[in-house]
Amino acid sequence: MQTTLQQQIAFIKEIDKLKYIQRKTKLFNSDRNENDAEHSWHLAMMTIVLAQHSDKPVDVLKVLKMVLIHDIVEIDAGDVFIYDTLKKHTNTDEELVAAQRIFGLLPKEQAEEFIAIWQEFEDGVTNEAKFAKAMDRFEPLLQNTSNNGGTWREFDVPYQKVYDKKKAIKQGSGVIWEYAENLINESVEKGILKIKTNQYKLTKPL
Repeated sequence: MQTTLQQQIAFIKEIDKLKYIQRKTKLFNSDRNENDAEHSWHLAMMTIVLAQHSDKPVDVLKVLKMVLIHDIVEIDAGDVFIYDTLKKHTNTDEELVAAQRIFGLLPKEQAEEFIAIWQEFEDGVTNEAKFAKAMDRFEPLLQNTSNNGGTWREFDVPYQKVYDKKKAIKQGSGVIWEYAENLINESVEKGILKIKTNQYKLTKPL
């Protein structure tokens, strides 16, 4: 039987694989794809820096755990592009199986805690989950606006799809959502985010 330390080391070795999971979005002002580990680190730093803008008081340590833990399941389940038209970012069942396997490498108490935190993030109901999701949606927006449209242009993602996905930011922070909404509308004005003719209207005038 493995000791507690051996189980924890096994988990630490396993999550190194997160560094190899490539995301669709690219680094700021870059043509290199971001990996999941870089994404998680950036969200953690964003949480520390931006926590004061949460609409509701949050346990920052819990939010940090969420943003660091939430994508570990992609080691098994893979990264589903947020604008994917097949899975539509609803592969939670696959991710739950992955969560049970990967977090299950840890001692029982830690495994249960990590799975619960992952599930809380997925449910998106608590103040901490809402703010964590706000960070998760905000970072790619900043990346795409720094990359002349980035994945929006690469995959021909229209304004309304972007707006519908990004408005989750509002659930965690009205201040950050106002900033994000302005960025989205400025992106339309710059021509790096397209509105499909006769389908959508901007939420605010340019």
